[in-house]
Amino acid sequence: MPLLDVKNLKVYFPAKHGAFSRARDFVKAVDDVSFTIAPGETLGLVGESGCGKTTLGRAIVRLVELTAGSILFEGENLAQLNGATLRARRRNVQMIFQDPYGSLNPRMTVADIIAEALDIHGLVDTQSARQKQIAELLQAVGLDAAYAQRYPHEFSGGQRQRIGIARALAVEPKLIVCDEPVSALDVSVQAQIINLLQDLQQERGIAYLFIAHDLAVVEHISRRVMVMYLGKVVELAEAKAIIQAPKHPYTQALISAVPEVDPDTKRKRIVLSGDVPSPIRPPSGCRFHPRCPVAEYPRCQTEAPELRQVAARHGAACHLVKPLSFAGSD
Repeated sequence: MPLLDVKNLKVYFPAKHGAFSRARDFVKAVDDVSFTIAPGETLGLVGESGCGKTTLGRAIVRLVELTAGSILFEGENLAQLNGATLRARRRNVQMIFQDPYGSLNPRMTVADIIAEALDIHGLVDTQSARQKQIAELLQAVGLDAAYAQRYPHEFSGGQRQRIGIARALAVEPKLIVCDEPVSALDVSVQAQIINLLQDLQQERGIAYLFIAHDLAVVEHISRRVMVMYLGKVVELAEAKAIIQAPKHPYTQALISAVPEVDPDTKRKRIVLSGDVPSPIRPPSGCRFHPRCPVAEYPRCQTEAPELRQVAARHGAACHLVKPLSFAGSD
């Protein structure tokens, strides 16, 4: 049984056209998304800004309300929980936020930030046990235990993100949603945080949903990669397969934009025309068809493609990619 099983998840936000008007339209931030995460696995999630990555991550931890669908965590539907029951289950699903500056309360010490979850869930009985747990968590993320009484403004961006990781680890979660945890950091610091997350995963068996826009980072840390475009999943496969043999035209365009380390390696750049359409009125049929360099009309314009298996453990939502039954064994 998968640790997390998301089925037909939809998150729509009302779009008002005036301060006092009623919502007549909806921003379809996440539109009918399904996927699974196994225990201890890292699933990478990539896509352009505004494609729904962060909304999907926040929906899983119930920071935004679902419009439809289910979030099965160890077989229990988190979408149906509320109040104390939801609070208790949230111990197993935590989140690391993108902004290491805005995600920490500037009026709280590091000790109080980390121990807040310990206090809420009643995981420590005495003050000495609380202090010991805080010290161990700081050491686990590579910080000195003496930092516990300092405030967030006294730390660098990389150190603040380590504090955010320690806060997520405090309740011993089984799944952590990492919402672009290194995008606001220097390149050298990014590598340190990625290595830390991998070490913690090996030690504690944590599963990650790793959200990012940097395909090189995602390939390094993820076992599988899911690609989103305008609220839809367009491709899902092993990380190596996504990078080396992308099937969907959108994924191919993303891969073509990744700089090559080897100067002798030349990759044809695929330049997409136009801008990303509005999620309020997404295109009919395949949402990518207005920008797709190989779209066929009228089918791509009128018929929405399903995510189907096109190779072993490789799914793509494109009419022009043959399904596995016709694709052979490649």
